[in-house]
Amino acid sequence: MKTIFKSIAIGSLTFLASCGNGNEWKIDGKISGLNGTDLVILEGNNQGYWYPMDTLEMRSDGSFKYSHAAQGYPDIYRLRVNTSSLYFPIDSIETVTISAEAPDIALNHSISGTPQARNMMIVDSLLMNSANQHGVTTVVNDENLKHELGQILLADPAGIVTYYIISKKINGKPLYNPANKMDLRYIGAVANAFNDMRPSDPRTSYLRRLFLSNRVSESTQTSNIPVTEVKAFDIKRFDNVGKEHSLLELTESGKVVLLNFTAYTVDESPAFNVALNKVYEKYHNQGFEIFQVSLDADEYAWKQTAKNLPWITVLNGAADGAEILSLYNVTSIPTVFLFNRNGELVERVTDISALDSSIAKLL
Repeated sequence: MKTIFKSIAIGSLTFLASCGNGNEWKIDGKISGLNGTDLVILEGNNQGYWYPMDTLEMRSDGSFKYSHAAQGYPDIYRLRVNTSSLYFPIDSIETVTISAEAPDIALNHSISGTPQARNMMIVDSLLMNSANQHGVTTVVNDENLKHELGQILLADPAGIVTYYIISKKINGKPLYNPANKMDLRYIGAVANAFNDMRPSDPRTSYLRRLFLSNRVSESTQTSNIPVTEVKAFDIKRFDNVGKEHSLLELTESGKVVLLNFTAYTVDESPAFNVALNKVYEKYHNQGFEIFQVSLDADEYAWKQTAKNLPWITVLNGAADGAEILSLYNVTSIPTVFLFNRNGELVERVTDISALDSSIAKLL
């Protein structure tokens, strides 16, 4: 996909990934409870097959530091202690911090340091909650779980955590089963996103084969499958006059909604808002609304701009934290999503020049 507007790194936000020195990624942290004979094995994955890459050198207190040459595309790795494993994502050259407790590091661990690491912790927490409430054997059939995971998936369909979700197996059964019609729609959406955004990624051909080999026929399904019934993660924030707005309520009002994460104090903001204003003036009376979330640190400066804008604009300040940014995988600004009249998340917009036509199709 061609990106027309410039992605602006949100360098001041603590949730962004930290880059290491050189072309390498790093992990550090601590695994407590290891005995003298326990080995901590780093493993890589090749389309479902896990293979040993290295053995970590552990200090006497269980702490460790490890670095590895970056391979040019994101990937999922895992640490294994005996038969228990924890998984972590690597997007590029960054540092992921791992804290775990042996012997069962799968159940007792946390990972942090990057947006993808936080997303994976959310995914693993959802999986664990489902298993605790309904039993491990029913996780793959938990529709509420699949709905929540679907929102994460569609928010970043070409992300490495999305691949983790699609390829996850529970008790040997795929969490997203290509034999299931709805699951296959998600697999198709991810395959399309990888094909568009990561054509050289070795997982792309695997995802396309997985989808194409399981679709019923060319007449009933296509390789370009839109995922539906994916609702919004709610955002409740206050505008410049102190009125609270709910994104979920807005998306359930029957309007086409554009969700935008931005910051008014960055240089590109005025030009981007001019582009938004063009589509707002053209389509607002037809049932189109904008829900704009500002990440500005200066509340006064935000208010001075917000009072001149005709759409809904709310502030996600430092006190609000980065939870919604992690849920929507916001690692750069501007980030734009579109919801249709049914309140379903249908597109993450990466080409601002196509915004007009995307909105027109939904009205």
